[in-house]
Amino acid sequence: MSVSIQGAFPGRRMRRVRKHDFSRRLMAENQVSVNDLIYPMFVLEGTNRRESVTSMPGIERLSIDLLLEEAAYIASLGVPAIALFPVVSQQFKSELAEEAYNVDGLVQTAVRALKAHVPELGVITDVALDPFTVHGQDGIIDDEGYVLNDITTDILIKQALSHADAGADVIAPSDMMDGRIGAIREALEQAGHINTQIMAYSAKYASNYYGPFRDAVGSTGNLKGGDKKTYQMDPANSDEALHEVAMDISEGADMVMVKPGMPYLDVVRRVKTELQVPTYAYQVSGEYAMHMAAFQNGWLKERETVMESLMCFKRAGADGVLTYFAKTVAEWLAAEAAERALHLKK
Repeated sequence: MSVSIQGAFPGRRMRRVRKHDFSRRLMAENQVSVNDLIYPMFVLEGTNRRESVTSMPGIERLSIDLLLEEAAYIASLGVPAIALFPVVSQQFKSELAEEAYNVDGLVQTAVRALKAHVPELGVITDVALDPFTVHGQDGIIDDEGYVLNDITTDILIKQALSHADAGADVIAPSDMMDGRIGAIREALEQAGHINTQIMAYSAKYASNYYGPFRDAVGSTGNLKGGDKKTYQMDPANSDEALHEVAMDISEGADMVMVKPGMPYLDVVRRVKTELQVPTYAYQVSGEYAMHMAAFQNGWLKERETVMESLMCFKRAGADGVLTYFAKTVAEWLAAEAAERALHLKK
């Protein structure tokens, strides 16, 4: 039985604690810190290469040498982890995505370099076949273009093992095949990778917010206007997301992902409240692009809006957020900390 403690006006004035900065800070139910941030990064082939992503202002594709420099800077800001996504040349794409598990592939090489040069930085790798298929789908397709679940899972296992062998800290299957978490976990255990974590993209929706990301990794042209509705979730559903998450946890996932982020905060809240598991959300490329367009046009205040958006993730229950704003936010937080330290010295 719950007991109401609500008083009546004027004995209880809700605005009292909002008057001063100190009391607003004391009463804040949620906070955003650098520990909440994961920075998605795009890696491409070659040396000393840097390419801008037109639909994502401020975001670049980097060759491994430049990626290492950026990763070291990200680590110095205190960001716990990056999420790595490859930009694969057309010559390495195929029907069966063999390049996905090439021991000397772009991702595998980048992971080894990252763990050698910035060992303290967590490295999360994307396990999915869309960067490596000629058709841009996340799996192997039949003659009618339908993605085949079990054959795809067999290749995902090879891909995950190649990432773990290279030193990836977290394997993040984003493909939405049924049963792939259990299969990958079993393979990791058998290979001795007992401490390799799995971040399952458990509730990944067939969303229109992914467009700029597909531009960034070069899969838009391969997809040729197709969609992924036969394996990614229907935006109309949330009960289904709970079942997906529960299955992935039961199969061995250590943490789960809701993607996209802000349009699906109700799903984040349900997952965290009803299942009480480590829950992450992805503030995806389309969300980033919309924010940046508004900032560049002077329609919204950048810092205030970005921090508000991340606070909304925290309020909904997210333990962390993959966001393209991670570096900028970490810089803001570091500057704030330096200002406070300077003030205390005075």
